[in-house]
Amino acid sequence: MSGHSKWATIKRQKGKADAARGKLFNRLIREISIAARQGGGDPEGNPRLRSAIATARGNNMPNKNIDNAIAKGTGQIAGVTYEEAMLEGYGPGGVAVLVELTTDNRNRTVAEVRHVFTKAGGNLGAGNSVAWMFASKGIIRVPKENADEESLMEIALEAGADDMVLDGDTFEISTEPPAFESVREALEKAGVKPESAELTKIPENTVKVEGETAARVLKMLEMLDELDDTQRVYSNFEMSDADMQAYGNG
Repeated sequence: MSGHSKWATIKRQKGKADAARGKLFNRLIREISIAARQGGGDPEGNPRLRSAIATARGNNMPNKNIDNAIAKGTGQIAGVTYEEAMLEGYGPGGVAVLVELTTDNRNRTVAEVRHVFTKAGGNLGAGNSVAWMFASKGIIRVPKENADEESLMEIALEAGADDMVLDGDTFEISTEPPAFESVREALEKAGVKPESAELTKIPENTVKVEGETAARVLKMLEMLDELDDTQRVYSNFEMSDADMQAYGNG
């Protein structure tokens, strides 16, 4: 079981989904604001903003919050200006770790991330020390009960998806980043409601960890995920269901 699509499972197992809603909204607001600042406040002409709004609505964010985030990004409402950053390095067992962040104080954010890496027995690396191990992909997950497999695959592939696989009780559709929005929109037009849809990073290879090392990796990812400035955490770990469940129930 590799880390690229399973970290959310761990967080659900630990029962933090409801408690984390405020943090999720904060992340989405930052993403909307940055997208609006970089590409303008009209989602029709700004694919990144359109994707961010769709994700926010999919997570039941009120329209007022979305509108305010766009206004802050375009400068219509005064607010903190965030910049994007990516930090990377190695965790326990030699697993590669990428952390996408938005920050208004880069020095503070770097110090916080470095502290987590050090505390976990890992080390923060230079730029592109591990980023080259990951490929950017769009991943759309649709519960099996929400769609017929044959019809779903036909819709996805015709819209430009690369592949679709069944992962447990969920269909996982993968796309290249340029095709992500067209595939998501095709599903919406067909009345298919995804469980999640995101641009993410997939490891080209994985590192297997077990037992105590597996627990240390997951603890490190959890600590990184809980930092205020963290947007997403990626890793190339691979571990057994038993090790994941043992941590999730811990």
